[in-house]
Amino acid sequence: MNNTYHSVVIGAGLGGLTAAALLAKKGMKPLVLERNWIPGGCATSYPRKHFIFESGATTLVGLDPGMALHTLLEELNISVEAIKLDPPMQVILADGEKITRYADKNEWIIEAERIFGKKGQRPFWNLLFRLSDFVWRVSGKYLHFPPTNVNDLWALAKKMDVRDIPYLRYAFVTTEDILRKYGLADNSRFVRFCNEQLLISAQNHVSQVNALFGAAALCYTQCGNYYLPGGMGVLSDKLSEYITQQGGEIKLRTEVLSIQHKKGDFTIQTRDENITTPLLFSGIPLNNLAEMDQTGGAEKYRKYLFNPENLYSAFQVGIAFTSDKKTNLLHYQIHCEKPFKGTEADSLFVSLSHPDDTIRSNEGVRVASVSMHIRNPHLKLEYNKEELEQDVLKELEKQGFLKKEDVLYMHSSQQKSWEKWTGRKWGFVGGYPQFKNIKPWQMKDARHPVKGIYLCGDTVYPGQGIPGVVLSGLVSVAKAETDGYI
Repeated sequence: MNNTYHSVVIGAGLGGLTAAALLAKKGMKPLVLERNWIPGGCATSYPRKHFIFESGATTLVGLDPGMALHTLLEELNISVEAIKLDPPMQVILADGEKITRYADKNEWIIEAERIFGKKGQRPFWNLLFRLSDFVWRVSGKYLHFPPTNVNDLWALAKKMDVRDIPYLRYAFVTTEDILRKYGLADNSRFVRFCNEQLLISAQNHVSQVNALFGAAALCYTQCGNYYLPGGMGVLSDKLSEYITQQGGEIKLRTEVLSIQHKKGDFTIQTRDENITTPLLFSGIPLNNLAEMDQTGGAEKYRKYLFNPENLYSAFQVGIAFTSDKKTNLLHYQIHCEKPFKGTEADSLFVSLSHPDDTIRSNEGVRVASVSMHIRNPHLKLEYNKEELEQDVLKELEKQGFLKKEDVLYMHSSQQKSWEKWTGRKWGFVGGYPQFKNIKPWQMKDARHPVKGIYLCGDTVYPGQGIPGVVLSGLVSVAKAETDGYI
């Protein structure tokens, strides 16, 4: 059976859903193909044992005016009932000291000075705030970056502001260079803090992450941080509903086997049918796309693929437990004294459900998502899954989050689980890490080598996180429109 559509989007992660929603608004009636049974990819929620758990992303940034997610929802006239978090996060250092990541900039600097000493902190953070503000201010303005043709250059030139030019030099220096500038590179306690914070959103450390990406990553707690009652899946559900209301279609449990190109049309082969379209968007990782891409273009973007040695997977534990604590501080990072047995991971990221969220659990019950980074996702780790679960539980008990007898239900996920859930090769998560030898304009842009295919998601520019992935969807549609496909 062969069916024809105006446009097709592969992958219902937030990048693919962003592109599909914009296509739907423009009357393109997209077909979205998703291998999972729910949309959202690494930013959705799922039910288990009467509780709702997060599949991956747990922090929501991007709803502030001017940021990609706000731009998207405003354009689609979609509203979400989000709870703003202040403070957004607390970090528990290895010596037990607690540092609160206040949203107010000056309040945060005072806290950083209290913990790490006054030397260099204020000028360091003031520079990072300026860089972060620059990144968010220009990201939605220059939708044709990085340029790959004359039309892109013209579109960028028309919006160019000379006030932006001085900031570009920071793409050539690392976050470590900025630490060194302010005499902070030898402050081992602070460097570890920065490394662990960068690992959450940039998937790498100060020596590799360039100053622009590093500033946005380290200062994301000074942006609006929000919580969605019901979980992250609310956002993907809203976008999915919009797509279908506008005449689009979403097919779940539909795995793409191959993509072929002939006479200006693309044929997407699934297990049940062949689908033809003149316009195709891919929201899946480049490593996955390359394995099904039979258009002749894969060799031209193979240089952008990452080897598994440079990627991370995660060990994640979902826990439902009774609690009478009403704290609205939901996100924590724990620096551990030593790595967890069988892993190189020496920190945990903990996200709790809001105490007033009775959608994810009954009153008096909290749901926690606890995760650690796992290097070399293609290798089998030498650890016992149940033992690692118990080690995580012991750390949470030690830090006072819960008691073992409070646990109502617990389950965990590792590389194979992530690969099965998301389809991402090797079960890697978080996108491609930032590296100092890959400048922003050297990342793979939204255009596929074959005309008529566009790319979005966390392995193309601008990279990781909900704001980045949503922005990638905006960029892909903007470039397709410039090229005359919309």
